[in-house]
Amino acid sequence: MTTTHRELTDTAALATQPVGYWTWAADKAVIRHIQSAMARTDVTQPEWWTLNHVAGAEDGLTREEVGDRLRPFIELGRELTGHAVDHLLARGWLREGADGRLRLTEAGREAKSRTKDLVTRLRSEIHEGVTDEEYAATLTVLQRMIDNVGGVDGKGSRGGVPVKTTLR
Repeated sequence: MTTTHRELTDTAALATQPVGYWTWAADKAVIRHIQSAMARTDVTQPEWWTLNHVAGAEDGLTREEVGDRLRPFIELGRELTGHAVDHLLARGWLREGADGRLRLTEAGREAKSRTKDLVTRLRSEIHEGVTDEEYAATLTVLQRMIDNVGGVDGKGSRGGVPVKTTLR
């Protein structure tokens, strides 16, 4: 595709553009930006998501619960979420109790805080020049399109589980 986003300024021209291409391009650009920044701080997205979910669980999480919480949002196999848990345990950011529940260590809480600061900065970079209203409208439209084609799992609200929209 030779058209760039800078060339598309009128509504009629934009309305003819393929949503599949633009959602793919946005996904690739945003994920590349996030993963590159996280790599410079030696944290992966699955590790961040794991830290965040374990921290948010009052009594910790089991490995299975970590996988269950991440599965609706991303297509990670059990082995990738397991690898994230193993890496966080090896780094001393998580500990696994005798009950099999994972909890953050002090080092894990510090890493989560540092990563949260990075994620906040990345969000600002990604959202630069985009109002909250524009962002919300974009998500609303994308959610409607997802539902129109049967949802992420092919079932949509016309007979299945609604699309989940947040990944802490």
